[in-house]
Amino acid sequence: MPDLAIHGGVPVRDRMLPYGRQWVDEDDIRAVVEVLRSDWLTTGPAVATFEEAFAAQVGAKYAVAVSSGTAALHAAAFAAGIGPDDEVIVPAMTFAASANCVRYQGGTVVFVDVRPDTLNLDVAHAESAVTPRTRAIVTVDYTGQPSDLDELRALADRHHLILIEDGCHALGATYRGRPVGSLADLTAFSLHPVKHITTGEGGLITTNDRGMATRLRQFRNHGITTAPAQREAAGSWFYEMTELGYNYRLTDFQCALGHAQLQKLPAWVARRREIAARYSAAFAGMRELETPPVLPGRESSWHLYVIRLNLECLRVGRTEVFRALRAENIGVNVHYIPVPWHPYYQRLTYKRGQWPVSEGAYERLISLPVFPAMGEQDIDDVISACTKVIRAYRK
Repeated sequence: MPDLAIHGGVPVRDRMLPYGRQWVDEDDIRAVVEVLRSDWLTTGPAVATFEEAFAAQVGAKYAVAVSSGTAALHAAAFAAGIGPDDEVIVPAMTFAASANCVRYQGGTVVFVDVRPDTLNLDVAHAESAVTPRTRAIVTVDYTGQPSDLDELRALADRHHLILIEDGCHALGATYRGRPVGSLADLTAFSLHPVKHITTGEGGLITTNDRGMATRLRQFRNHGITTAPAQREAAGSWFYEMTELGYNYRLTDFQCALGHAQLQKLPAWVARRREIAARYSAAFAGMRELETPPVLPGRESSWHLYVIRLNLECLRVGRTEVFRALRAENIGVNVHYIPVPWHPYYQRLTYKRGQWPVSEGAYERLISLPVFPAMGEQDIDDVISACTKVIRAYRK
């Protein structure tokens, strides 16, 4: 058996393979340059063009572009009317922004545990957390697999709650034949470089509610009722700020990049699925780890491919496996530390030990590289490195 690189052996790869990476080609560059040579760099026609194409892609009536996925979640919390007297149910296993958007609005986060299989929000736990103060549910499509959206929709309707879907992992995913982005009251997406398409930084919120779309557009523009392009077209200077909004606008050249990338989304999601299938097949007989399941009626878009280590079968913990894989030049990562474990939330008196599935899973998680530009040799290298490290550390 070859020595592990962390112990002085030869690494599987000469260079680090990141867990995620953008793919920008000449079509994307041409689209951006065209806008850079135009009259509008921001608040111009490329924004609306991108929004319309994105809404059509996910089957929603409206899409509103903003400056980041976090801004999308914040805007969704605003449109949902979350305020200081409100509680919002959020899964404990997610990125901090899924909960922070509630805090930005002054609301109280009620962390709820997740399903043991998908690590998506557990509907039964969510229902048990509903109180008279509950205003909304934030569900997260962890790794790109859709949540139990029909069941959550029914739960929200029973208790007159707003359903916000954090779909930042799930662009291109489908739930029972329907695309993510068309099913919740509000769905937030991220356009960060490691996501399915990118605008550098950026995000969108989709909704089928015209009133919410209007509130979202005002919120991203300081709470002002009209956009600069509208005033320019009308030959008017007058505007009013009716809400306390933010400058969360996305520029025209970023939207041009996003629109060009959107054309490639189906092929890129298909490639992510191919990579995930290769991993699952390669690791199927390895008792030291668990591969991620996909439930019936769901098509994941595989933003992440997360394995869970069976630590009882290994001589070391997750940290040692993680470091060994990094030494082999496989850019593994961990998604995520449970949000209530972070120091900010600890200061808000959330106590560890209340979310056993999320907390137990965290100790075993490792995210493997998955992005469309990976070649077959890259996939082989990930499989070889994982096999090498697991064999070295198995009991």
